[in-house]
Amino acid sequence: MTAEIIYHAAATGPHVRDDKVMNMPAGRPSKYNPSMCAIVIAAGEEGETLAGMAEACDVDRETINNWMVAHPEFSRAIKRGLQRAQVWWERKGKEGTFGGVDGFNATSYIFQMKNRFRSDWNDTVKNEHTGADGGAIVQKIERIIVDPRDDT
Repeated sequence: MTAEIIYHAAATGPHVRDDKVMNMPAGRPSKYNPSMCAIVIAAGEEGETLAGMAEACDVDRETINNWMVAHPEFSRAIKRGLQRAQVWWERKGKEGTFGGVDGFNATSYIFQMKNRFRSDWNDTVKNEHTGADGGAIVQKIERIIVDPRDDT
């Protein structure tokens, strides 16, 4: 084995063993395990956000996002957890609306819902103006000359 190969291995991270360069994954092993799916769903049942789900797994949001890409079952669990979080918040709002929550603040609740669940809780009105068949609006300027002596 030459010094060049040893230097290359040290500089880039592969391990050298028995005159062969073997690529090993960089960094520490993933903390992910399938039980994380149940953890994020349970966090959602308590109304947690994606950040709250990451905290429940003792990782950061970037790790959660990476796990969603790498593990389809985890991605489904996150989606399910976020859905359950929305249901939790909607039930709390219903309960508060009918006097079941002391100190319920409807304005704060609406603000929470509009920011947490924008696709379902939205006041935005989108006005689009189009012409015939969805095309541009045609503006027509017409000049009409009227004879002032014409009484009709």
